[in-house]
Amino acid sequence: MFDSYEVDGLFDEVFAAPGKTRKHYAPVVRQLSALDSAAMDRRRRMADVTFRNQGITFTVYKDAAGVEKIFPFDLVPRIIPADEWTTIERGLVQRITALNLFCQDIYHDQKILHDKIIPAELIYGAKMFRREMIGVDVPRNIYIHICGSDLIRDKTGQYLVLEDNGRTPSGVSYVLENRAVMKRVFPNLFSQYRVRAIEDYPYNLLRTLRYVAPAHAINDPSIAILTPGVYNSAYFEHSFLARQMGIDLVEGQDLLVDNGFVYMRTTAGLRRVDVLYRRVDDDYLDPLCFRSSSVLGVAGLMNAFRLGNLAIVNSVGTGVADDKAVYPYVPDMIKFYLNQEPILANVPTYICARDKDRKYVLDNLDKLVVKSTNESGGYGMLMGHQATKEERSEFATKIKADPRNFIAQPVVELSQHPSLIEDRFEGRRVDLRPYILYGEKPIVMPGGLTRVALRKGSLVVNSSQGGGSKDTWVLEEKGSAVAKSSAPVVVDE
Repeated sequence: MFDSYEVDGLFDEVFAAPGKTRKHYAPVVRQLSALDSAAMDRRRRMADVTFRNQGITFTVYKDAAGVEKIFPFDLVPRIIPADEWTTIERGLVQRITALNLFCQDIYHDQKILHDKIIPAELIYGAKMFRREMIGVDVPRNIYIHICGSDLIRDKTGQYLVLEDNGRTPSGVSYVLENRAVMKRVFPNLFSQYRVRAIEDYPYNLLRTLRYVAPAHAINDPSIAILTPGVYNSAYFEHSFLARQMGIDLVEGQDLLVDNGFVYMRTTAGLRRVDVLYRRVDDDYLDPLCFRSSSVLGVAGLMNAFRLGNLAIVNSVGTGVADDKAVYPYVPDMIKFYLNQEPILANVPTYICARDKDRKYVLDNLDKLVVKSTNESGGYGMLMGHQATKEERSEFATKIKADPRNFIAQPVVELSQHPSLIEDRFEGRRVDLRPYILYGEKPIVMPGGLTRVALRKGSLVVNSSQGGGSKDTWVLEEKGSAVAKSSAPVVVDE
């Protein structure tokens, strides 16, 4: 099934060159090569049935063929050696620390603006900058408690940060379910490796939520997850995490605010809520403060938050750190707040709000990826090298009309990884979304969500654009990549 596999001049996660397996992948390649297409198809059907039976789905709002989809699962695991992961982990901890300091600064002293490290107009013009948060103290001075930073690898194999998701990052439930399914479908593969466990994520998340509880509830806080409801694309994840942590899953209509405190309606009467893990965007949280037409939030919620009677995770206003036009300044934040050099590099980025950058972007649309600064999920994006002349002209008009709303980046040829396509393995582009918790101390989940662009040649890995996912294995320690097995491992040198 690997006979026709092509490396295509990209950085391949499994093969260093055609026919030459990277050492830490040798046992996987050996076992998969011993299976025929029928055996792989049986395993694929087993995985699909498991996902369907457990309701592991996501929602595509604009798909006329149906809203709810089974999340495509790729059977070939991604493996990250311990030494690579050590660098990734250090870089992610450094990054979330700087982003939290940035949020604290931007809503209080604004030193980074006074020192002109970041242009003030860029911040004040950010859609997700919340003036309502200026001067508001948040529990433990933590704004971004849960972050999902998207990593890619370029042609040389260097890890780069593509973006940070500091509002309501999704996908961690698929990471946990992918691991459970993989253990059922390919139990023998795990005997060849010492893979770091990920099953303690819900426990670590619960500890993070408890850590930021208000002072009046520090010993036994009442915690709930606020969901927009069953029609939200990530509802499976909301209900999954609530079950795993043993906390309540609530909608806005289940809550009310009385005398500056938030309460949950229950069959036994009202029960106070101290920590709210919200999966609802800022705009919809409180109709008295933000969008008045919202029926997803709770009237008076922001007042309880400002009074210190409620912790909101992630905090209101963290979207300013998500803004794609602010992303290019994260290395500067790291130097400014931590006096350190960035461990993980950014992708070079052109900010269309700058005259010089905008001119370059408009002159080179056929060579760039253009992104809307506040869109996600692969929407509001132009892949210039694949777009038609009409599509590029349309985007040029949008950029000229609203430069602040766009950034551009050179096309980065993402690394590829073997994926099971019909009856053979073919290379497909991948990225990686690790999840970082920031409570009493930063905790990086060992692994994360490897997303796969299942369409041949595509660079877009989002599930809403036809992508799937893989189980991601982080190996225990350097030198223990391959456990002893009865069969010899042959590796091409």
